[in-house]
Amino acid sequence: HLGNSESTRSEDDGENREQVIRIAEQTDQESVALTDGAPVPREFANPTDDTFMVEDAVEAIGFGTFQWKLSILTGLSWMADAMEMMILSILAPQLHCEWRLPSLEVALLTSAVFIGMMISSSLWGNISDKYGRKTGLKMSVLWTMFYGLMSAFAPVYGWILVLRALVGFGIGGAPQSVTLYAEFLPMKSRATCILLIEIFWALGTVFEVLLAILVMPTLGWRWLLGLSTIPLFIFAFFSFWLPESARYDVLTGNQEKALATLKRIATENGAPMPLGKLIAARQEDRGKIKDLFSSHFRWTTVLLWFIWFANAFSYYGLVLLTTELFQEGVSKGNKRELRCSLECKYLNSDDYKDLLWTTLSEFPGRHLSSQQVITLGPALGLLVTLWAIDRLGRRKTMALCFFIFSMCIIPLYGCVGRTSMTVLIFIARAFIAGGFQAAYVYTPEVYPTATRALGLGTSSGMARVGALITPFVAQVMLESSVYLALSVYCCCCLLAAVASCALPIETTGRGLQESSHREWGQEMVGRASTPGSGRIPQSSSGSQG
Repeated sequence: HLGNSESTRSEDDGENREQVIRIAEQTDQESVALTDGAPVPREFANPTDDTFMVEDAVEAIGFGTFQWKLSILTGLSWMADAMEMMILSILAPQLHCEWRLPSLEVALLTSAVFIGMMISSSLWGNISDKYGRKTGLKMSVLWTMFYGLMSAFAPVYGWILVLRALVGFGIGGAPQSVTLYAEFLPMKSRATCILLIEIFWALGTVFEVLLAILVMPTLGWRWLLGLSTIPLFIFAFFSFWLPESARYDVLTGNQEKALATLKRIATENGAPMPLGKLIAARQEDRGKIKDLFSSHFRWTTVLLWFIWFANAFSYYGLVLLTTELFQEGVSKGNKRELRCSLECKYLNSDDYKDLLWTTLSEFPGRHLSSQQVITLGPALGLLVTLWAIDRLGRRKTMALCFFIFSMCIIPLYGCVGRTSMTVLIFIARAFIAGGFQAAYVYTPEVYPTATRALGLGTSSGMARVGALITPFVAQVMLESSVYLALSVYCCCCLLAAVASCALPIETTGRGLQESSHREWGQEMVGRASTPGSGRIPQSSSGSQG
């Protein structure tokens, strides 16, 4: 074997157990030395008789009861954060009237949440890589819950501005639920499950509007803020069940804990554990920003940051453009009424019903307005992405979504009718939402366990930058030139399509990488195309290339 490979063996003399854990601390990762002198192949797609990795165990155990429970708990985290975001559209007009706030201060309330998310995203990623996924996720949920509850008692505007910014700081940790979730999912299920978690976001927005319909007319906005933390309380209560990621545990040297977690999952799923010893590459330096810019990941990181920026910039920009373009069309023949910044209108029951219909994915027995039809776009985007993500691959799916978005923006340069505009914006919103969802699948897959949470966190932070900048284009620039504003979005997404194609790593059909010191994809190559990949063979020493 190679001289630079090192192995240490940890045994508990007092315990009689079949699995003996081997820690492989590797500087040259061509092979790992075993006791009998035979090297483990570079690709661990088929483990040898006496060794297996976490990836092998996750694939062998498959998708079952444990993953269903984890899906609900992860979804609950997304649902809670969606509710905290949805509050903004309900709280803003209420405070505008009740506290007689000028429009600038109302807008700043929303911006404060995004600024908090932007600042904290990479920090929560760093915490999750250094101290564990479960630790980072629980901290962010408890943080959001505490300051969300405190917001209900804010006496003046200054207090609620600071408290909502701190809520945004907590929401910045929401993507880490995807990191934990992805690390427990077998390859065949990973893309579909991560995409379907987005449904919980929609459920959260619907639940928030229903809560507002019940609470706002009688109890007021303070009770709404307080009651909106209920899903966070539920998550916090059930988080004792949540295990730490086995991938994270082996990377930090807690192999026994990782093995116990894997056995627990196998028991819950009613599936056998792989036989042999658990092998892992230990790495002490986790969550380091410099690892995102190592020779293997530098180009990937730069391109992904731009892709996430373009996704949020274009998605939220289109949401704002929709209103502006329709208002522009309506007001061409009418004299637009100017309103004082202090003039306000409380939301009434009809407003809440319209808000509810806008957030629902199904509209039985109701005539839809153009803007309500457009809100169905993300649902279509989810279906398109579900179909394409494993057939075309992650990179091509993202590129396709960006390209079609740009092609739908171009006809808006002309004087298209309201129906044509509705169709074009509907398709554009569907595909830009699909691109966002594909990025959520790709990003945790491409980074190794040592920097996965940080990679997702920093990418999410770049998305918040895009969300903060886009109002200046969709609203300010649009007033001076519609064509210029449309051109910015069109060019941005065309560049993002090129960036998606230029990503050096395709993750479809590959396992998750453990150590950032390894060449990408060393652990798993080609398992998806291997017959009978649902179970790991127990006697195979060959490697798959």
